[in-house]
Parts: sequence; C-alpha cells; structure tokens
Amino acid sequence: MAIVINGSGTVTGLAVGGLPDGTVDAGTLATDSVTAAKLKDDAIAVGDLPAGSVLQVVSTASTTENTTTSTSFVTSGLTLSITPSATSSKIYISANFMGYNNTSTAITFYSLYRGSTELGGSSGMSLYRQQDTADEEVISMSYLDSPSSTSALTYAVYFKVSSGTGYVNKGAGAMKGSITVMEIAG
Repeated sequence: MAIVINGSGTVTGLAVGGLPDGTVDAGTLATDSVTAAKLKDDAIAVGDLPAGSVLQVVSTASTTENTTTSTSFVTSGLTLSITPSATSSKIYISANFMGYNNTSTAITFYSLYRGSTELGGSSGMSLYRQQDTADEEVISMSYLDSPSSTSALTYAVYFKVSSGTGYVNKGAGAMKGSITVMEIAG
C-alpha cells in the first residue's frame, strides 16, 4: 500500500513500525496521550521514583496478650519482616497497641527493634506508668530507620518493666495491636 499524505494533513498507508527509530520522541507526543494502561508492566522501575515515594508496605496485627516481668527488653510478639529494594531506602515503622502494668507506680517501657538493634534509647520510645487508676492505655511509637540494606530485616515491638508485670495487648481481643513498616525511596 502506498503512503498518501492527504490535503487535510493526515497520512494513510503507513504500517505499524513504518517510521524509523527516533522519529517520534517525547516532545512529539500530545499531552496525556500515554495512559497507564499503555505502559509495560516494567516501564517504571523503583529507581525511577522520586525520593519520598512509598515503595512497599508490610503490616501485621494481633489480639494476643503478651506479658513480661523482665527488666531487660524482650520481644512482645508484634513482629514482621521487610526486604528493602535499595540500600538508599528509609524504613518507617509504626506500632500501636494497648499497654499496661499491674503494679502501682511501676513502669512498662516499650521500644522498636531492628533485629537485635534497639532503635530507641535505653528507656525505649514510650512507656506506661500506673498511677491513680489501673486503666490500659494506647501506646503508639514510630521511627524512621536508615538500615542501608537490601537483606530481609525484622522489626519488632519489645518491652520491659521497672517492676510488676508489663503487658502488650492488655485485654486481648478488645483491640488489635499492630506494627506497620513502609519502605520509602531515599
């Protein structure tokens, strides 16, 4: 079939692939002419996304009540793993659960860990202290980690007490404790 340039400016008779490579570039395409449906599945790589983009999210929740009488940090059972896609990525960790201590004026300390590395100080990141009443309270912690790794990483809530018995998810079933991690492009 012959290629015909019509008087209206249209071209007919041109087969798919009929133009040489480099003839149509990004500047030639009309605005919004390429939709997400037209992109190849791997057209945008993780490395193409700008810093601050959320690359993946992993979350877990539990209603299991856990206790400790340890004065050194121990795992609470709220734990999960994530494998970062780049060493430049940041990992944002967020945890929420019901905390408690069964002894008047005793303190339960809570912290976030990456593997065996404590991300808070020696007193953790949050605490519960029983004073006039013995009500459970919501404990919330968050942290932005820079692990510089593409290996699987385990993040967990740890806790310890000054005395008495400390709780994570006190009153099991009343509220789900959760931990969520997000990989953020660096």
